[in-house]
Amino acid sequence: MATLSFFVGVIGNIISVLLFLSPLGTFCRIVKHRTTEEFESFPYICTLLSSSLWTYYGVTKPGSLLVATINSFGVVVEIIFISLFLVFATPRVRAKTATLVAVLNVGFLAGVMLITGFLLHGDIKIEVIGFLSAGLNIVMYGSPLAAMKRVVSTKSVEYMPFLLSFFVFLNGGIWTFYAVLVKDVFLATDDDQDLPTRD
Repeated sequence: MATLSFFVGVIGNIISVLLFLSPLGTFCRIVKHRTTEEFESFPYICTLLSSSLWTYYGVTKPGSLLVATINSFGVVVEIIFISLFLVFATPRVRAKTATLVAVLNVGFLAGVMLITGFLLHGDIKIEVIGFLSAGLNIVMYGSPLAAMKRVVSTKSVEYMPFLLSFFVFLNGGIWTFYAVLVKDVFLATDDDQDLPTRD
């Protein structure tokens, strides 16, 4: 069973790489036009926090190297995306984005790491980190709703590309299967979504 779970985890990592890189076209457009237009940074901030927590979970829980490696990659990708967003955003949007990054990706993450690192030990530490990581995915699931609203109001799927939706679907399926194989209830909720959305 370990061989099957490892194989499924590797496939999950490959799909997750494609998912993390799926907004590349959006950021090429931002760089080309030298503006973030009406794109929203919140999904990328949430994905950075989620990837950071899942990396911490993967490093903390024995046998979760595949979770740690893919989410470490996600952290790097999201830092690049958010940095580009900060460079090309208007001053008001830049200030809002920087504040969210400071509060969520620095403050909240540091708080979680300090509390779990110094006050919790063993299985309870792993469970708290897993619970927080899984809970954050609820916020991530809600962040693409702005894109769906735009799709309905404009009757255009320009901001909800097929490949992005396809990789979200595959990613959710493969990581749920992996979670069943390794009997990890927290991973069953981890569908790393990184959807470009507009206000």
